[in-house]
Amino acid sequence: MTTHDRVDQQSETGDGSVAAGPGGVLDLLRVAAVVLDADGRIALWSPEAEQLFGYRAAEALGRRADKLLVHPRDRRAAVDLFARVRAGDTWAGVFPVRRPDGTTLKVEFRTMGLRDVHGDVYALGLAADEGTVRRLETDLAVSGFLIRQSPVGLAVFDTELRWLRANPALQQMNAVTEAQVRGHRIGEVLPGLDSEAIEGAMRQVLESGEPLLDQQSIGRSPADPDHDHAWSESYYRLEDPSGRILGIAVSVMDISRRHREASEVAEARERLAVIADASVRIGTTLDLRQTAQELADVTVPRLADLAAVDVLDSVVHREATPRVWTDGSARFRALAVAAGYPTGAVHAADPVGEIARYDPTRVITQCVRDARPVLLPYVTEQDVRRIARDDAAAEVLMREGVHSYIAAPLTARGSVLGTLSLHRTLNPKPFDEEDLTLACELAIRAAMCIDNARLYARERDAALTLQRSLLSQQPRDLESMEIASRYLPAVSAAGGDWFDVLPLPDGRVGLVVGDVMGKGIHAAAIMGQLRTATRAFSRLGLPPATLLCHLDEITPSLGESIATCLYAVCDPRTGRCEISTAGHLPPVLVQPGGSAELIDLPTGAPLGVGGVPFASVERELAEGALLALFTDGLVEKRHQPLDVGLRTLVQLLRRHQGPLERICDHVLAALHGAPDDDVALLLARLCRPRPPERSVLPADQDRS
Repeated sequence: MTTHDRVDQQSETGDGSVAAGPGGVLDLLRVAAVVLDADGRIALWSPEAEQLFGYRAAEALGRRADKLLVHPRDRRAAVDLFARVRAGDTWAGVFPVRRPDGTTLKVEFRTMGLRDVHGDVYALGLAADEGTVRRLETDLAVSGFLIRQSPVGLAVFDTELRWLRANPALQQMNAVTEAQVRGHRIGEVLPGLDSEAIEGAMRQVLESGEPLLDQQSIGRSPADPDHDHAWSESYYRLEDPSGRILGIAVSVMDISRRHREASEVAEARERLAVIADASVRIGTTLDLRQTAQELADVTVPRLADLAAVDVLDSVVHREATPRVWTDGSARFRALAVAAGYPTGAVHAADPVGEIARYDPTRVITQCVRDARPVLLPYVTEQDVRRIARDDAAAEVLMREGVHSYIAAPLTARGSVLGTLSLHRTLNPKPFDEEDLTLACELAIRAAMCIDNARLYARERDAALTLQRSLLSQQPRDLESMEIASRYLPAVSAAGGDWFDVLPLPDGRVGLVVGDVMGKGIHAAAIMGQLRTATRAFSRLGLPPATLLCHLDEITPSLGESIATCLYAVCDPRTGRCEISTAGHLPPVLVQPGGSAELIDLPTGAPLGVGGVPFASVERELAEGALLALFTDGLVEKRHQPLDVGLRTLVQLLRRHQGPLERICDHVLAALHGAPDDDVALLLARLCRPRPPERSVLPADQDRS
């Protein structure tokens, strides 16, 4: 049987227990055994002696040891040592031994006397190579020193994952002694650790033999039971020189500080990422509710599990100054709610679009009244009742596990518009000062966007009111023409589009459509002045090209703006129609049979450019012919050539016949639902006037 065979072999002792095979240290030393009789002759010779001294048993047995193994110069010392052993003394030390090739080997000896049943004396010598012994002693001394002095925690476990050793550093790290842990599993003495994960790693290393390095775990130990710590653990399988598995060695480092610093850096990066994300996602439009929803969506789930945005009702009504009521209460309108995961807590928030009145004791009322954020890291039941709108909502929040809360004021231009409310339910970490700073930063950014939307809406309402007041009212006394019109303000901002129908002398009718460049009140004001001037010039009976020339001359005095305009004069009696344009799109002519075309006109320069003459074109209009005047907002769309919109309009007018009001509805429904620019559409259909009825009376009576 070889040495490796013997290593894994186990034998059953007399008491039924199982004795393990020999240890690896003796195998590493290769201890040789030699027995000398009373005359100093070799009586017993082990196989290890053959390897150490170089003589086979047949060469050594029966020979005097001093003659075979000792150099002549050392024989006297060898004989003296042998005499001491025979006398019952023991001796240990290093003695040079001569090998068969004449070389000398220093050997570490342990000698002692033996007696057999007959009383005969023998000498037993246990020997090992002196260099091997020194190296092993050094290794043991160094490893022992390192284990005792190492700042790294070191532990040894057997193959059943029971604790065998724990160095002082690990004992201090866990606040448990080696005696307390020896023979126990990890979970039995350190319940605050994830013992299943740790033992799983140990089993993997035991089975594979491959080390696992820098495995991080988080938990609590008796040394600091109130705070989480982070550890870096490395696992190694322990084997003796023969390959027998002895157990698992684990090195442990407390990396809590490094873990906290890394977490702080990661959190700082995440906060910067949230701010960067907010700068892109918040304020994409000037719509109040969409801006509020964008704010709520940015905060979940990266900052909060539940977010709600509520503004003072006076903000929604576009009052100049948002206000809290004199009794300290406040009327809020919920604009947005967002949750990071499906949760019933959303039902505790105010329903979007509805109004809720909060008394002075409520947290969000306090937030807007004081214009200061409110941080509640640990929410109590009493706090929840101050957060929720009523007791039912408070019960929902408590049931869903709300444990931390922030209310950040939406402040812009010195006024508090409302609050951003943040809740944590699933995230176990309470809000801290860093979270509060981030929430306030997001609230300020969103508040500016919300206030811009509020101010823009006020200006848009004013511009739209002004523009609608200046638009033409359809004349009621036109017997020769059927008129229908539509005006749609742009979603983003009202502009300067207008149209007009002007009764002229001799039964003629003037048709006007124009577009002032720009948006808002300024454009609407210029539009109103141009409309008034057009009406005044039309009363002079001026031809279209001449009228546009006069408008072009006065436009620079109205402000820094230019405008396009199309003016047509129709004579229902003759069917003649004279048209001139100042940079405006041509009208569409639809014949009674259904054919439709864009009237070819000299383009002309917009009003306000100056120095460019205007020309006119005459067309004959049959009875029932339809003339469509419009602004570019009807046919122009982003990412689409203008020609596409014009062709579509011509096809729609060709396809749809009947009442003009219905045709207007069909055209707008097909071309625009929410226009990016103002849309003005004017339809005029020619109806020839009836000739005067001839008299049936005799001529003389008629003359009378």
